Amino acid sequence: MTIERKYFIKYYYIGVDGFYGSQRQTNHPSIEESIVNALKIKNYIKDTKSSEFRSASRTDRYVSARGAVFSFKIKKNLVLMEINSALPKEIGLWSYAMVPNDYSPRFNAIQRHYKYIFPYPISYLKKNYSIDLDIMKNACEYLKGVHNFKNFSKRNKELTKETREMKYVKLNVNDDVLSIDFKSQGFLRQQIRRIIKKIFELGNGEITFNDFIDLFDTQEYISYEPADPRGLILWDIEYDLNVKFIVDEKSINRLNQYFHFQKYDYWLNYNLFNMMQKYDFS
Repeated sequence: MTIERKYFIKYYYIGVDGFYGSQRQTNHPSIEESIVNALKIKNYIKDTKSSEFRSASRTDRYVSARGAVFSFKIKKNLVLMEINSALPKEIGLWSYAMVPNDYSPRFNAIQRHYKYIFPYPISYLKKNYSIDLDIMKNACEYLKGVHNFKNFSKRNKELTKETREMKYVKLNVNDDVLSIDFKSQGFLRQQIRRIIKKIFELGNGEITFNDFIDLFDTQEYISYEPADPRGLILWDIEYDLNVKFIVDEKSINRLNQYFHFQKYDYWLNYNLFNMMQKYDFS
């Protein structure tokens, strides 16, 4: 008799035009829909209800992930590459852990790690925006700890708790790339993208540090557009010691091959436009 087992699966996805976010939707393709369809095609599940398919998080359209997690129960022997063969290359399962039946990928998560990559090189930001990295670092330090993030989230009248503890926030300067890491047990809807928007406005002088601090005054909700979702990555989700992930080397090879060709494709496009821009049009 085949024993039913519960697994947590780590996977990556790239937020391309063809997906309308990670969560399943009625009229639009999504990351989850692609995964569920692949699981059905390869006879791992019949439906999401009987397999208890659950996701640890949800992300908006154009957001990517390196270490997203879903769970399911199956009786079949798990082979990640078998499932990957039914997935587009923009999605890939790469690690798994057998877990207790009562474990939830969402509620048993002890920390979520997001990374935001700014869409322009630091040299461009300094030249065109006179960006102040020091004041942006100060803002990151201020964000640490427990705060009410009402004004850094999408308005939700049904939400009863708007406080979150930010355990780690760090501005990174690597060569010409500017990024910020965020770690917390949980985040509000659009929280990181709205924080990024205000940190960037602070850095280029559109708002003062006092203006930034005043956003934590929750008496009035302030509406504004969040930062571009394309720079946001769900980097990892951490669990306790009962969840021991095993990396599948063949799946990692698939990931690396796809990423490798994508990098050189974009590198070629960058250099093509860069060279054409330098051409003397006189």
